[in-house]
Amino acid sequence: MRRLKRLAIMIDSVFENVAISALLAMTLIVVVQVVTRKLWHHVFFWSEEITLLLLVWFSFMGMAVGVRERLHLAVTTVADRLPAVLRRWLDRLIALSTLAFGLYLVKYGWQFAEMQRDVTLAATKWPNSVLYAVMPIAGAMVAVYALLQLFGVDTVRHRDEDGEGTPLE
Repeated sequence: MRRLKRLAIMIDSVFENVAISALLAMTLIVVVQVVTRKLWHHVFFWSEEITLLLLVWFSFMGMAVGVRERLHLAVTTVADRLPAVLRRWLDRLIALSTLAFGLYLVKYGWQFAEMQRDVTLAATKWPNSVLYAVMPIAGAMVAVYALLQLFGVDTVRHRDEDGEGTPLE
């Protein structure tokens, strides 16, 4: 069990680091693009396309990390007034809905990426499926996190200064 947990944390860390790297690379490309355009009137033909690719990948991966950290938006005005038993059922319903969404992303993201395989991006000539390949990957991560949360496993890895997180009880 310990090895399995280490493997899961390693996969999770790689996933998070890829998302952070995408954000950093995207920021660097945009800064270089702006500087070269303003100072030397030179535009890299691939910069917008790569930035878009990184933005899509970062967004989907960030969504999965947000599910893991339980950072999704929630309006708790009504839920906070419910009895504890109903709140637990509501948490389970939310986890089931999130699981269904993750599985939806896996299935239809894969199909969409497959559909785009023969279409190429204009500047890089890469297959358009590269842009959408993140959908089933992020969907699988969302489904795993939702499943773990459904069974009461605390998936929150980063806590605030007070050590607070919001795991299922």
